[in-house]
Amino acid sequence: MKNNHLLAQLGLFVVTFLTTTLAGAEWMFGRFVFWGEERASIDDLIAALQFSVPFLTILSFHEFAHYFTAKYHHIKTTLPYYIPLWTGFILMPSFGTMGAFIRIKSLIHSRREYFDVGVSGPLAGFLVALGVIWYGFTYLPEPEYIFQVHPEYEEYGLEYAEYVYDEGENITFQFGDNLIYWWFKNYYVKDKDRLPHPNEMIHYPFLLAGYLSLFFTALNLLPIGQLDGGHVLFALFGEKISIWINRVAFTLFIFYAGLGWVNGSMLADLTTESSLSFLFIIAAYIYFLYMVVSRMFETRKERFMFAGIMFSVQYLISDLMQVEGYSGWLFFSFILGRFLGVYHPKVSDNRPLDSKRIVVGIIAIVVFVLCFSPKPFIIV
Repeated sequence: MKNNHLLAQLGLFVVTFLTTTLAGAEWMFGRFVFWGEERASIDDLIAALQFSVPFLTILSFHEFAHYFTAKYHHIKTTLPYYIPLWTGFILMPSFGTMGAFIRIKSLIHSRREYFDVGVSGPLAGFLVALGVIWYGFTYLPEPEYIFQVHPEYEEYGLEYAEYVYDEGENITFQFGDNLIYWWFKNYYVKDKDRLPHPNEMIHYPFLLAGYLSLFFTALNLLPIGQLDGGHVLFALFGEKISIWINRVAFTLFIFYAGLGWVNGSMLADLTTESSLSFLFIIAAYIYFLYMVVSRMFETRKERFMFAGIMFSVQYLISDLMQVEGYSGWLFFSFILGRFLGVYHPKVSDNRPLDSKRIVVGIIAIVVFVLCFSPKPFIIV
């Protein structure tokens, strides 16, 4: 039985290595692998190892830090299961994987054990990601590198951005800055000409791998439920306080995610024919919010009250202040609220953490702030 699990884990790793390499080639060179007029070549796939190897290395450090910490505390656990996901840009862009996870097969009895297991993964992955990011920004290629990816830019020279990004004519994909990338771009890189245009960072494999790693680190460190950040929060503050922090953090997360999704401009553009569609969108969105908080409140009345109030406040704020959140977080809020849960499980040993672990917990919070981007993926 153990051999079967090991074969499955090895098989998933191999498939994930292949899918991240395929996705890396598509991001780096803007060419599909198996279809299209100009397909990715073998050379493109070999070059894409510059993305898949550092990306999976960071992911593996994260998961094996969880694994070995659990083993240190004599907690039964599995080796990591890697999750391959490659769409070939048919439905949506993908990065070759949805991450990895270990399965805890025995109870965790103390706040200290939850803290150690939870904090070890993000911090280990973060340190390796910093090394990859440093390397990526230190050894940026010559500015002409972009012409290998976009030979059509060459006729404009290095001033291509003035000509090829006409608003409304091209769809571009950008990464929203986090504090680490903001610092590297503004204070570390001396030769600014080597910095990629925001629309072109996807073609730089080490920067792409590093950014995605920080994105997944921030997701894991959200102070909600059974995410790594939820473990850290629970261990630092205990059950009663962590419940309220979980609830507030999740509420703010949903609020920001849906801010501006339905706004006054939509109401102004209504016609008789479209009014029913608009009402349907509102009803569907309120029901979505109801589903998202299904494990946060016990009764239907509480869930519908929350959904109705949340929608009303989002609508008023976005209309009066003309602000917009990031609807991309709505999907993750659904995963959190519906499947992973908002609250942390209880433990039998509620002794508080020692001072060293408290310091490490504060460091983890700082890492979350450094890695988090309010709008990580931007389609222009």
